[in-house]
Formats: sequence, C-alpha cells, structure tokens
Amino acid sequence: MINFTLLVNKLRKTRLIQWYDQTPENQRQRIIQEVSQQVVERQSKGCNVIEWRDKKLIFRRYASLYFIFCVDLDDNELMMLEGIQYYVECLDKYFGNVCELDLIFNYSKAYNVLDEMVIGGYFSESSKRTVLKAVQAHDQLEAGGEVK
Repeated sequence: MINFTLLVNKLRKTRLIQWYDQTPENQRQRIIQEVSQQVVERQSKGCNVIEWRDKKLIFRRYASLYFIFCVDLDDNELMMLEGIQYYVECLDKYFGNVCELDLIFNYSKAYNVLDEMVIGGYFSESSKRTVLKAVQAHDQLEAGGEVK
C-alpha cells in the first residue's frame, strides 16, 4: 500500500503531497521534512529505494523534482518505480512536457491525475487514456460545460 505520495524540488519545497494512511496531522510536517531531506541529500548514484522506519521510500528524480512513494516493506519496488513513471507520463501528456511550474500553478489538476490513478493507496487505473479522459471530463465540469 502507498502510505503517501510526495513531490519535492531540489530545495526540498513540497509541490504535492497526498496521504493515504492515518498519519496524525501533528506528525505530517516532520515526516515531510525528514523524508525530503533523506531523498534530496542522497547520492545520485545510490539506489532509488531507502528503508525508512518501518516503510520504504521509493523515488525517482525528473529534472528538478523528486517523485516519492512511501510504501509498506513488503511492496514491490519495481512496481512502485513503474507507478512513478506512469504518473509522470500521465502528467506529461496532460500538460505537454510537464515542468515544476505546471505543478505550482495547476496543482489541483496534478492532484486530479493522481486521484484517477491511485485510490486509497492502491493503483486503480492502468490506462493512460482512461486517466486523461477522466481528468479532461473533470476540467469540462469545472468550466461549466457538458461532459461528452
């Protein structure tokens, strides 16, 4: 199960965070700081999996952003790395060559893409076309138009 998804830049500024577990509010900020520090300060030649507390941090860096999944110890690392790649590809198709500024100014759309892919900490949709169609339908509803 994915416990949380975190996107941070090289300066450790949070760009997106989605929690799927019952982590208390008063611990979340400390967890974000600790996780982002461990990932950003890691050697670039190191492994993309870090055992952290009783979880695993699985991450990939794309340009200036780190995409991090915190998962249970028994979860498949390769599946999570593929999940990160899948999320980045969906964002890339949606925004057209996504960059950090797209996530800053359109964070709700980045959340919508993630919410279409992951429900309750588990991957629910494996088709990029279906994810993008659902997000575009959501955009049409927000704009006041009819969904086709």
